[in-house]
Amino acid sequence: MARVRLALIGMVSIALLGLLLPLRCGAAHGAAHAGNADGQRVPVLVELFTSEGCSDCPPADTLLERLDQSQPVGDAELIVLSEHVDYWDGIGWRDPYSSHEYTERQGAYAAQFGLASVYTPQMVVDGRFQFVGSDERGAITAIENATKAEKIPVTVTLIRWESNGMAALHVSTGQLPHSSATSSEVLIAAADESDESHVERGENGGRTLKHVAVLRSLTRVGTIDGSGEFSQEVKVKLHRGGKGGNFRIVAIVQEAPAGRVLGVGSVRLSN
Repeated sequence: MARVRLALIGMVSIALLGLLLPLRCGAAHGAAHAGNADGQRVPVLVELFTSEGCSDCPPADTLLERLDQSQPVGDAELIVLSEHVDYWDGIGWRDPYSSHEYTERQGAYAAQFGLASVYTPQMVVDGRFQFVGSDERGAITAIENATKAEKIPVTVTLIRWESNGMAALHVSTGQLPHSSATSSEVLIAAADESDESHVERGENGGRTLKHVAVLRSLTRVGTIDGSGEFSQEVKVKLHRGGKGGNFRIVAIVQEAPAGRVLGVGSVRLSN
């Protein structure tokens, strides 16, 4: 197991915790209730907080890609996101995929889990479980447990491409489960299918690093309360810098802030 990389307190303080004409597109993944008799897989969100500046992160990046490709838990439809934090950027190498927004999201998770600080690599499954991101056994256990939770259906489909790289999408969900909070957020994550960097400096200097489902934007597009559903057209701007020009769009229903994931669906787009 890779050793845990604690974030430098001077760089990330505990205050952080307070906070294409349609082109070819893959089928959307609809959500399911746990334990369906028809054998439908339960969508599970797997988030990896990582950085190209951290030498312990490449094994976790590799694990995320393996989980994505092999789908090792029979009851689970794994929907993965690689979220690059920015608190390593001042230590030899600036990660080109990093964003302070993802650092803040990780900080909100740290508050939820009662952690003293953030660290990389960290994996979070369905907003319910967290562990060192290179821990494959921990990942499998968390995913298996996540499939037991009730989920609401979530679908996302491409309506049309617009100018300036905007995609118009339709997002719809079912009603929140009775066990949920009074309202939850609907988030849209836009990610590159894959990316690759040759790191010139820092702890990974001289290495070529590969990443899957690299998050480029995360947008709150609405909320759901206990009595309603969400069905709406939303627009998202795609970064056209990904390897091969392929993208993933992930719709997430999540208790705020950074709480339990109650439903998740995704679609893949290609140019």
